[in-house]
Amino acid sequence: MNTTILRKSILGIAGLAFAGGIAAGPLHTTTPDAGTSAVDARPVAAVQADKPTAGVDTGKLIPHGVQGAQSRIDLDTEQTANAKAIIAATKKTGLDERAAVISIGTALQESKLQNLGHLGDRNDHDSLGLFQQRPSSGWGSPEQITDPEYATTAFLKGLRQVDGWQDMALTDAAQTVQVSAYPDAYAQWEQQAADLVTQHWNS
Repeated sequence: MNTTILRKSILGIAGLAFAGGIAAGPLHTTTPDAGTSAVDARPVAAVQADKPTAGVDTGKLIPHGVQGAQSRIDLDTEQTANAKAIIAATKKTGLDERAAVISIGTALQESKLQNLGHLGDRNDHDSLGLFQQRPSSGWGSPEQITDPEYATTAFLKGLRQVDGWQDMALTDAAQTVQVSAYPDAYAQWEQQAADLVTQHWNS
């Protein structure tokens, strides 16, 4: 990671707990690690949503509507590429657009769609990558979980183990996989995640 991206990552994620995956590996775990700081779940400045692309059933992307105030960030080229990588990995596993929305919403909360390496003292335990997965919790090696395709596939493997995930609110589905100390924080990213899937699913 170059200095500019690292600096941007540290500044952009200040106050974020990197909570996803802090206690959970690929299988279910019930108790998050103690001592994790609170997630900054306040909405950020809104930006214009991308225009949707034809060919995606938008009604299936957010079947229950969004929950609570929505946040939105302006994505750079790297973040957009990571969103596209999540979509590609989702399609490769044979899952649908809803799975991609849940995956992107989760990664927006965990890393702001930045493929984070180890941030030293600012790192939560050994959390890495788009989903802040932990090698010590069985998600894979550092090299694996900083590969967007591998990380997404690992997240989706966990999602598939959740009975009824297709009918869950995004934040509930994400939390069941991630076992975050702040389970409601994922909800704020559902609209932007759906917009990204709408724009890039067929691109």
